[in-house]
Amino acid sequence: MDDDVRYAERLGERLRRVRQQQGLSLHDVEERSEGELKASVVGAYERGERAVSITRLHRMADFYRVPVAELLPEPSLPARTMGEQPPELIIDLNALESRRDLEPVLARYVEAIQSRRGDYNGRVLTVRSADLDMLAAILSASPGELRGRLSAMGIVR
Repeated sequence: MDDDVRYAERLGERLRRVRQQQGLSLHDVEERSEGELKASVVGAYERGERAVSITRLHRMADFYRVPVAELLPEPSLPARTMGEQPPELIIDLNALESRRDLEPVLARYVEAIQSRRGDYNGRVLTVRSADLDMLAAILSASPGELRGRLSAMGIVR
């Protein structure tokens, strides 16, 4: 597979993840952007079928209220293979809050990430690979073990 095609697919994955984290359907994006971001076009971006211009990428970042860098995949990361876990972890903040007494260290760590990023407006928080590795070390687990434990508790999406 061509590098440009792989990059477009990874960019699409990032776009889809941000949209879904905000609980938006493609139709919601079109409606809330007053037709500026068409559902069919955003869907084509997310599937990697259509190239995203820099101007459009900036507009999408503004719409989702995230830095443009959050939408861009790391160029050095290889595309994931089927069944492989993503390098990041998506924490359901509502589920974490209801289980705060079971995972107080995780709750404090998530609050620190939110503070560092200035990210207080979502229902989910993406914990990046490096943060996941650090958190796993703090909790005396491997990243895979931590992911499994949090999934079993219903904290991970």
